[in-house]
Amino acid sequence: TCADPNPSPASLKDFTCTCDKDASVMATGAAATCEVDECSMNPCGMGQSCEDPNTSYGSQHDFVCTCDSDKSITKIDGPATCEKDECSTDPCGAKTNAAPIRVEQGRRVLTLILLRQV
Repeated sequence: TCADPNPSPASLKDFTCTCDKDASVMATGAAATCEVDECSMNPCGMGQSCEDPNTSYGSQHDFVCTCDSDKSITKIDGPATCEKDECSTDPCGAKTNAAPIRVEQGRRVLTLILLRQV
């Protein structure tokens, strides 16, 4: 946050920059050196957690994404490649069990598959 106590053209370099997260960190006439939490913008996405081990101003690209489903899968500076069971969302419709039935009609034999919801 910037505050200029005297906006007069004769009064230069008297502005104060203060960090939004820590108002005790400030600088006069220049940008304050604020902490930057790279995880604040959710760079990992859904199904992952983010940790920024060093939030100092000069430390960037060191955040770690970890899969919620498997904490051993991580990646630094980007989303981890998490395993995903594509069938967990039931893309095929209602879960079913197939039960073949043999039906004889005269000389013809048919095999039918009946689906039962489970």
